[in-house]
Amino acid sequence: MDVPELASVSGAITPTAKAAIPLADDGLYRGDGVFEVIRLYAGRPFALADHLDRLERSAATIELPVEREPLEREIAALLERFGDGDAQLRIVLTRGGRRIAATEALPDKGETVSLATVAYSPSIILTGVKSLSYGANMQATRLAHARGADEALLVRPDRVILEAPTSTIFWAPPSGPLHTPALGTGILESITRQRIINELHVAQGEFTLDDLLAADEAFLASTVREVQPITRIDDHEMVADGAHTADAREAFDQVVARALA
Repeated sequence: MDVPELASVSGAITPTAKAAIPLADDGLYRGDGVFEVIRLYAGRPFALADHLDRLERSAATIELPVEREPLEREIAALLERFGDGDAQLRIVLTRGGRRIAATEALPDKGETVSLATVAYSPSIILTGVKSLSYGANMQATRLAHARGADEALLVRPDRVILEAPTSTIFWAPPSGPLHTPALGTGILESITRQRIINELHVAQGEFTLDDLLAADEAFLASTVREVQPITRIDDHEMVADGAHTADAREAFDQVVARALA
């Protein structure tokens, strides 16, 4: 079903296709800004406060001022105009001082996903920042597509597992609990990741690609994907309907249901 694509630019709401900001904004010229993407269930945002908290942390790291109260009012006005559809809400703060909130249709990510590993070195000064400077992430996805995969899996040059360009990864080793990379490896502090960790027994650490490929079952997790089974990593086939993935999906569904109740 089509959903209304609306944008609020510093409080002015228009159809997204008609929204505009002045050209000379370093958010556009230099990718200097921060953003969040929030899932809307029947028009209701999931974990909005957590996303805004992370937005503020990202902004503080790059010394970008945040006016949270006006932003919250503008989001509320936009969602009231939007209605009760399932969609996603994008929030952008630019170096030029623009507050942008936009409703978007959910992208079709498919029921499962295949991955190709791409070597990647995190930028130390941007670790943990959800920055507009996403060119490297998007290029990693294009490299994965060129190798016949749906998405990239970022791996440090020392073979330590990081994350996918827009999601986090979990896997079930031959024995023991689920594994996921620790924040100290250089990954984003994913809100969906933390919800799953809160609900299930998950080991966090610095794991190598060999550790991951010893598993038969793995999944990606993100705001948009929720819990998405992985069918293949490079040439390694994975079980898409495993028990650990099913447990994680059920646990996250319950988290969402409680939050929206």
